[in-house]
Amino acid sequence: MLKLNITANDKFSKARTGFFETDHGKVETPIFMPVGTQGTVKAVNQNFLENDIQAQVVLSNTYHLYLRPGTEILEQAGGLHNFMNWKKPILTDSGGYQVFSLSELRKLKSNGVEFRSHIDGSKHFFTPEKVIGIQRSIGSDIMMSLDECTPYPCDYEYAKKSVQLTSDWAILNKQAFEKSVPLYGHKQFLFGIVQGSIYKDLREKSATELLKIDFDAYSIGGLAVGEPTDLMYELVNFTTDFLPKDRPRYLMGVGRPENILEAIERGVDMFDCVMPTRNARNSNLFTSDGVLSMRNARYRNDFNPVDEQCSCYTCKNFTRAYLRHLFIAGEILALELASIHNLHFYLNLVKEARHQINEGNFINWKSKIINKISLNVNNKSED
Repeated sequence: MLKLNITANDKFSKARTGFFETDHGKVETPIFMPVGTQGTVKAVNQNFLENDIQAQVVLSNTYHLYLRPGTEILEQAGGLHNFMNWKKPILTDSGGYQVFSLSELRKLKSNGVEFRSHIDGSKHFFTPEKVIGIQRSIGSDIMMSLDECTPYPCDYEYAKKSVQLTSDWAILNKQAFEKSVPLYGHKQFLFGIVQGSIYKDLREKSATELLKIDFDAYSIGGLAVGEPTDLMYELVNFTTDFLPKDRPRYLMGVGRPENILEAIERGVDMFDCVMPTRNARNSNLFTSDGVLSMRNARYRNDFNPVDEQCSCYTCKNFTRAYLRHLFIAGEILALELASIHNLHFYLNLVKEARHQINEGNFINWKSKIINKISLNVNNKSED
């Protein structure tokens, strides 16, 4: 199992701090994981990831890496760590979500899913066993089971069948994991994924069945797919009650800064989302006072940093006026500087959350922060 060593529990919520160990390093929780889907965090090089942003884990994707560069290249390189020159832990999603969201003409079967590549239309078939094998070739520290992520809205009967399919596949994932061995000498861990759409009894059923299989740790999937935010929080709070306290809990694909803080309060330890880098590439920067659109004309002669309270490379060296100029001019540097800032903001947010939990002041701090960062300040271009 992947043991979470708990260092503090909040007295007024389920929030906790802790750490777990992998062969590529220690990870302190709660933690946000930058998304490097294809073996790269978009617009940010590994030096900035490690030293300025201080990422502890990056997330890559089985579906995308399987299609390109392919497992043969990854094995020749000695795994993804060597291929992308990243020495710290890597988590890989199973690719199940991408199969259902990106690929065409997919056919769901009892033993896997047939799909066509979104790149060239070629036909492929993912089984739980194959997905485990691909992740062995990738060499990620944390592997995810193949599951079905239901859409929203989703009727009860479909969600019920989907939970059963995910449970059946979970057994096959675990069996394949136990029969195979790591290729590069470091230990790999396997997470089970709780599904169930918006139905509490199905969430409970999914969690209970996965616990019997005894995965190294557990994640919560199928949320932040369009359901009301308050319902998402309710389901997260409900689901974490069924997950072991001594293992990390990972909420997949969430989300906005306020979503992360609310989920930490409800007992979640790990997060990922494309939002910080995607928003950055669209000129929207997270700050301690809300979201700023750097294309806004009001920043034409604003020579202040993006965020006075931020210590990232971007804020220490450049101004709002300069970033606006880069975006208006279509310069690639704009994407890099904005992405560095947004990722630094996210990582610093969870770092401060850890500090506040340790100090026993998490709930008060969280409320104040959410009131500020959830504001959409100047989030509109005037050009």
